This record gives sequence, C-alpha cells and structure tokens, in this order.
Amino acid sequence: MATKAVSAKKQQELQTTYSNYKNTLQQLAQKIGDVEQEAEEHKLVLDTLQPLPGDRKCFRMINGVLVERTVQDVIPALTTNAEGLKKVLDDLVKQYKIKQDDLEKWKKKNNIQVVQS
Repeated sequence: MATKAVSAKKQQELQTTYSNYKNTLQQLAQKIGDVEQEAEEHKLVLDTLQPLPGDRKCFRMINGVLVERTVQDVIPALTTNAEGLKKVLDDLVKQYKIKQDDLEKWKKKNNIQVVQS
C-alpha cells in the first residue's frame, strides 16, 4: 500500500514537472511570436521610409505620445530598435532550444513517454 502512495506521489511530481516545462516552452514561443511581429513592423516602416526625402515630416509613437520628427531623425532610431529586436529574438530562440533540450533530457532520464489522446 505504501509503494502505491509513493508511486502516485512520484507520478504527480513528474506530471507537474512536465506541465511546467510545457508552460515555459509555450510562454517562450508566445514571446518569440510577439518579437517577430514587432520586428516585422519595424522592417515594414523602414522599407517605407527609406526612399523618402530626409527632411520630410513624419510621426512616431513614443510611449503612447505621437511625436513629430523628420525622416532623417526617425530612420536611425528605428534601425537601432530593429537591431535590438533581432538580438532579443536570437536570445529567445536560444532559450527555447535550451529549454526544449532540457525537456528531452528529462524525459529520457525519467523514461517519460507522452501519450496524446
């Protein structure tokens, strides 16, 4: 009877750990999607602004405030932001891969087989 209780407890711990891994992976995937979307928006705006004259007036949203600038002022800031987003995206993808590898190692170590229903 005692081994059954220990086994049930162990099974619950394994299931909780598996759920934690899956939740973490899902959160990372969501962040990656958000950053990819934002990077794509930056690219689209940069592609639109590149051919325009530098002294042309444009507007930029900064912390919820619409600010008037010129194209030559906005392009460097957008380029810097786009590069920063690319770096963040690369870091998130690395974190995702590491976490995925950790999950696979954990599954092998504990002889876990996922059953889809």
